[in-house]
Amino acid sequence: MGIEIIIFIAAVLFGIFLYWRESNGNGLYRFVNKIVNSKELQMAPNSKKGFIYQRSILPRILFIVTLVLIAALIVEFLTPISIFGSYVGVSAFASFAAGTLLGTYLANIVLKSGQVLEEQSESLEDKFEHAVEKGKDFIEDLKTRDAKVVEEAKAELKVDPKPKADDKSARDRLKDKGLM
Repeated sequence: MGIEIIIFIAAVLFGIFLYWRESNGNGLYRFVNKIVNSKELQMAPNSKKGFIYQRSILPRILFIVTLVLIAALIVEFLTPISIFGSYVGVSAFASFAAGTLLGTYLANIVLKSGQVLEEQSESLEDKFEHAVEKGKDFIEDLKTRDAKVVEEAKAELKVDPKPKADDKSARDRLKDKGLM
């Protein structure tokens, strides 16, 4: 079980590397596309699509499993390691394929979030500066309040409300209602 975890982690890193490499340039895919397809069916010159970059899940799975299968067959025939001879080898093969697929999706998330942060960084910076300016204006308003406004507020607080002559006390009102 320990070797499978190590293989899986290595496969995730390999998937991240594959996705990152293909996002920077898809020269191998363009070369294969030129060999396989006729002039009318070849990809557009400005297309960034690759074997796994900007692909849906099915073509991505097919490419990864094919790549891992070819690598496993090369290891099987050129070395004394028997990958398909036991359950452990088949399990390692499946673990490597699944880890590579997971790594491509993790790299996709990281690259997309980086692009979103780059796009939003300018607007976030403007919003932050606007909030700072509002805060500074508010603090300045608190510091430079007119003394007249403060004096008027104090004068209003000092004025005692005088009770009206015809106002009854609470006891008298309760007696009038018959509650006391």
